[in-house]
Amino acid sequence: MSGISDFDSLRRELAANGERPEGPARNARAELLLAEAERLNIPLAVIEALGHQLKVYNYSSEKDRMFVPFARLLRMWDERPEDFDEYETHSLHWVFKWMSAGMLGQPHIPLASIEKWLGEMEHRYRLAGHSERAVRSAEFSVARHIGDLPRAERAYAAWLAADRDRMADCHACELHGQGRWQAECGRDAEAVELWRPVLDGEFSCAHEPHGVLASSLLPLLRLGRLDEARAHHLRGLRLVRPMESMRSAYAAHVEFCALTGNEARALELLAERPAYFTDDGNPLSRLDFLAVTALLMDRLAELGRDGQTVPGPAGRAWTAGELAEHARADASALAARFDERNGTDRVGERARARMAQRPLLDRLPLGVRTARRTAGAAAAPAARVPVETPAAVAPEGAALPELIAEARRLSDTLRPYAVEAWAAVARAAEGVGLAARDRAEIADHEAMGRGPEGAALFERAAELYARAGDPGEALAARSRAAYTRALTGDVEGALAAVAEPYQRVRALYAEKRTGVRQTASVVMGRARILIRPVYEAEGPVDPGALSAAGEAVREVLALVEGHTGDDVRLAARAAEARAMLAEVAARAGDLRGAAELFERAAAEYAEAGVPWFAVEYEARLAALAHHLGDPEGAERALRAALEHGGAYLEAPGRAQLHLQLAEVLGGLDRAEEAAEHALEAAHWADEAGGGPALGAWARQQLGGLLLRLGRWAEAAEVLESALPDLSADTHGDGAVVQTQWWLGDCLSELGEHRAAAERRLQAAEIARHWPEQQDHATLAHLAAESLSRAGLHEEADRAYTRAGDLWRSLGDVHGLVRALRARAWLASGTEAGGLDAARELMGAAVTECEAALAAVDDDAAARQRLVAELGQTHRQFGDLLADGAAAEEALSRLEQAIASFAELGPAALHDRTGAELAAGRLAADLGHTAEATAHARAVLAAYEDDEMSPRRPEAERLLRALEKGSDD
Repeated sequence: MSGISDFDSLRRELAANGERPEGPARNARAELLLAEAERLNIPLAVIEALGHQLKVYNYSSEKDRMFVPFARLLRMWDERPEDFDEYETHSLHWVFKWMSAGMLGQPHIPLASIEKWLGEMEHRYRLAGHSERAVRSAEFSVARHIGDLPRAERAYAAWLAADRDRMADCHACELHGQGRWQAECGRDAEAVELWRPVLDGEFSCAHEPHGVLASSLLPLLRLGRLDEARAHHLRGLRLVRPMESMRSAYAAHVEFCALTGNEARALELLAERPAYFTDDGNPLSRLDFLAVTALLMDRLAELGRDGQTVPGPAGRAWTAGELAEHARADASALAARFDERNGTDRVGERARARMAQRPLLDRLPLGVRTARRTAGAAAAPAARVPVETPAAVAPEGAALPELIAEARRLSDTLRPYAVEAWAAVARAAEGVGLAARDRAEIADHEAMGRGPEGAALFERAAELYARAGDPGEALAARSRAAYTRALTGDVEGALAAVAEPYQRVRALYAEKRTGVRQTASVVMGRARILIRPVYEAEGPVDPGALSAAGEAVREVLALVEGHTGDDVRLAARAAEARAMLAEVAARAGDLRGAAELFERAAAEYAEAGVPWFAVEYEARLAALAHHLGDPEGAERALRAALEHGGAYLEAPGRAQLHLQLAEVLGGLDRAEEAAEHALEAAHWADEAGGGPALGAWARQQLGGLLLRLGRWAEAAEVLESALPDLSADTHGDGAVVQTQWWLGDCLSELGEHRAAAERRLQAAEIARHWPEQQDHATLAHLAAESLSRAGLHEEADRAYTRAGDLWRSLGDVHGLVRALRARAWLASGTEAGGLDAARELMGAAVTECEAALAAVDDDAAARQRLVAELGQTHRQFGDLLADGAAAEEALSRLEQAIASFAELGPAALHDRTGAELAAGRLAADLGHTAEATAHARAVLAAYEDDEMSPRRPEAERLLRALEKGSDD
């Protein structure tokens, strides 16, 4: 291994290896580094390399290998403790706790050995003067593991009572363990409360809140706090994914999905980590993973999917049924080994209980992309009215007369599933002689179910209605047959076909030989045909077509108004006619009139007791309201549509309405509510199973809303899930760029700067081809920032250069100046660039500002922005030069920054006083006492009326230091 010639180089390599991802590669590197340490013949070097090896083993799938380096370290301590420095002495005692936990996870280590080790730990801690807090915590873990609950309670109390010292686990880890115990004892609320400081970021460490997020999932579900559980899954999974050692936490996320109707996502998680099935360095965490795998496979079997191919241990293909048997057998065998070692049945009992769990929810929408369930169904929202279903309207074993009566009730009152009810009548009536009227209604409703292909059946129904002595209904059936021609695009043919039925029914009505209902059906059929060109026109509508459609619709209203009463059919005709007039008004340019008509039509449907018919028109009303600048009206209409659709609203329509409502609420800055509806939209889009287009839109919107709410990890998971289904052809390249942009922002906030740069560069590459280059420039600049934060300085400089060129071409001096300043700071930190290159770039930034100021016209606001930019540039120039031989030049730049900020008055007070303090400190370092004093006093004068300003104590400290220096 080249490059390790002394202790310092070894330490650098140990530190670098510690930053590598967990896994066998890092472990192998640690072993090589130990060999190099031994060649140096420095005892402390070997101690540090052994400690490093022990640490990487502990945080990997090879946890069982950490006992050997620890035994060697302990032997070295017992033989020559003086070889250990203070840090390594602390580390040796610290990892006693790892040994205790590690032994519990290895069933081949006898319980007597673990108890002996616990005593050894207590003895050595006492000798070293440490509190017994860590010892009692370790004892609690042993007692909890073997099921000695009285001892566990005693140890738990002693753990909390003992003083915290340097050997105690960090606050985050302690709270995790304490909360898990509360949850195991059935105290979920107390557990979540204990975890709150970790979840809120008050306490954290390398493996927290990762573990707490996983442990909190089921307690939150049991408490009914579903939004928090969902958020913890999305946030927590992102944290544990790259960490090989967190198999148990990963298993908790699989378990969460299996118990919330997200079986498809759980399978995806299994597929991501095939090694988890077989890695045996930590048998206890393998038991956790196998148990939840068996749980998931059993869930698939319950859904009728036991023959489905699933991810499993490498080397063969697995079905759900086969993997269930395999995982259960392996989990049971592992649990039996632990129980044999422990002399109790605690581990096996917990494993069996885990595998036998029942789902806590039928479906919890997660917002991420998932496959639609092929068996089972999501629970429908509670309906506000009694809801028929196809099974309910045609119960098995019902007599034919009962079926006919129910079907007629449904069709007469325009209830859903009338078509299905008449189909059930048809099946029951096979081989039975029915009256002509009954057969007419069977044919009529079968035709309705066929849509454009129903013409022949409508004609057959007309013949049967006529034979039954109902000429008006026969003409209505013929008008429906005519309308099918309009549905296929033959409007002229449809008008010719409806002409005779229309004339005849008007005559029959005048002669009182038919009723309003039948007449209205024919007149409405004609109106529907005449309005087809209005509906189908992509551009302006022929005025003649608008006039003809409007006249036909008004004829319907004139006929039925005053006759609706309790007749649902006639009331629905009036409401439909009102909606058709709204469409005519909208196409004629009268949007407000159209909105009023749509609103009235929806109200009439609701009053008639058939609110589900209002949904289509409330959606149109929402679109018009949005166009008219009335987002509150759009919100009311969409909420009404969701309420009126109730349980009858099909998944695609429900998804569309929730998505529209999310967009409206987002525009009203109600991001929390908007996110809830975007989540629902994503869920129902998946339930629709009609392709990824709608779901991708919903997830894109949801991700953007979560970003606005500052929920970076959740947003990243959702946006990453949306990207595979977003395409320029379907959604537009703007949507793809926006998603990549948002994702880059999330990753930047999460500290994943290299990944953020990749997303921003991908978005910039698409935007590069757009006529307007503002977005391209912004994305290039953001990508440069991410590259810089990722430590990729050469790549960052190229990206800043690209951004600067784009800003220059756009005439955006502010963007150009900021790119130049960023390049200057990059150059100052590289050997290739250095201070000279940095000074040149910062000088170019000053020149650009000054040139822009010289060219500015009478735009006072533009001038102020440029003066502020110049002030910031001078300030950064001074900071850049302050360290080194250019201190005098740096002071000059800070003086120029002060002058620029002073020109802006009170608006730049904070910037000016910050520059004053920086100049004062630098002047003091240079021995310019009078100048430094003047700057400090200028700050105090600026905040004379603001005693609470933090700048005052800074200035006072500077003055005291100057006074002390002059006394000396």
